[in-house]
Amino acid sequence: MEMTNRKEGEALVMSVKGRMDAVTAPEFEKAVQGLMGEGEISFVIDLADLDYISSAGLRSILALAKKLKTADGSLRLAALQDTVKEVFDISGFSSIIPISDSVEAACSS
Repeated sequence: MEMTNRKEGEALVMSVKGRMDAVTAPEFEKAVQGLMGEGEISFVIDLADLDYISSAGLRSILALAKKLKTADGSLRLAALQDTVKEVFDISGFSSIIPISDSVEAACSS
């Protein structure tokens, strides 16, 4: 899994590429914790290049959402591929975490 970050306005956009599973989810969590430690509390996670997400990946995203809620921050997901969106829909996460069709839409909402 590869991650890149950039700022767009107040939001930190984190692009995730590859697979988020039991092996790579801890890497995602560590990266996010580091960014939150630097004061970031508004995240847009760009999942356009995420091919697969497991329950471990879902847990990592849910943990981030909970931490951001406690910190009065925000989390939005953007540009999910059909297979990844289906996992979010089946798990019910799409009703908990806002999902936008594009990074631009997520940043402006």
